[in-house]
Amino acid sequence: MLAPLRVLDLSRLLPGPMACRHLADLGAQVLKVEPPLPGRPGLPGDDAAFMGAGDDGVSHFYRVVNHGKRRLTLDLKDPAQLDHLRALVAEAHAVVEGFRPGVMERLGLGYEALRAINPAIVLTRISGYGQQGPLRLAAGHDLNYLALAGVVDQTRTPDDGRPVFSHLQIADQLGGAQTAAIGTLAAVLGAQWSGQGREVDVSMTDAVRQHQVILGCEALAEGGAPQAGASLLNGGVACYNLYRCADGGWLAVGALELKFWQGVCAVIGRPDWRERHWSRGEAPGSAAARALIDALAGVIAGAPLAAWAERFAGQDCCVTPVLDAHAALFGTAPLPRDAAMQRLTAPALTLR
Repeated sequence: MLAPLRVLDLSRLLPGPMACRHLADLGAQVLKVEPPLPGRPGLPGDDAAFMGAGDDGVSHFYRVVNHGKRRLTLDLKDPAQLDHLRALVAEAHAVVEGFRPGVMERLGLGYEALRAINPAIVLTRISGYGQQGPLRLAAGHDLNYLALAGVVDQTRTPDDGRPVFSHLQIADQLGGAQTAAIGTLAAVLGAQWSGQGREVDVSMTDAVRQHQVILGCEALAEGGAPQAGASLLNGGVACYNLYRCADGGWLAVGALELKFWQGVCAVIGRPDWRERHWSRGEAPGSAAARALIDALAGVIAGAPLAAWAERFAGQDCCVTPVLDAHAALFGTAPLPRDAAMQRLTAPALTLR
């Protein structure tokens, strides 16, 4: 669908490269421009290439986030090679970068400089806190952005209030990659209509904050942050919770609607719980709700995960096993390396 789209990817590590991979998955011509690596000619000049296991000196991580791209090595501190990049800008539709604010300007590649070369160019800039504001130059990573966007606070466990980590880089992927891909496409489309490009300023922190829809509405209504394990969607009801099985496995019960909850009650043989639901007045986080959570936990703890998965198979009530990461990504049977990489590089959507 995006075969005519030409994108220059100047970014490194995860957010920018993944944003450009989304575009490449849709058919865009993405050229990843990297600096030369001193002492290691021919290898990528992106630190992601050396993060984790890989083949031939290049990490799986790098190969996955840069799947579908071509690669070009340019030293942008060399005037001749910088001119080469400017020539590419003249023929491109978009440039994506993830440097700290000011770096592109120091290289002579700020938006005004790029627009002088190509008035329709789109410059997408991904940073932790945006191109303006007091934190614009502050260093940060996914965990920092999530902490400032209120996400880490809402991962607290009900027992001791300790926040837990997500191994999915939510800010990098949702805030950075997805937001940047959408912004780039919108700006390129606008340029097709108007002939004028845009500067797309992506703050990963602000982008995550914008997606705090349910939490934000709840915090607005309560006048404060929801307590851990006390709300509808963070562990305050029995119908939407996680339960440990007899063998240590976990079961995810997402029976948020009454009809699904009643289906759960039928499967576990507790018809007397059919009306004990938040929509029937059993408030999230209340003593009655906590008692029902504990009671259901006792039932689930009476059988191993496989037994529960079998009992709920084919039942339309939003109950699933919690798969470990390897099983979720690759299944439980041994998978050849090439097949595993194909799964990691498959597009996130199907076009028909």
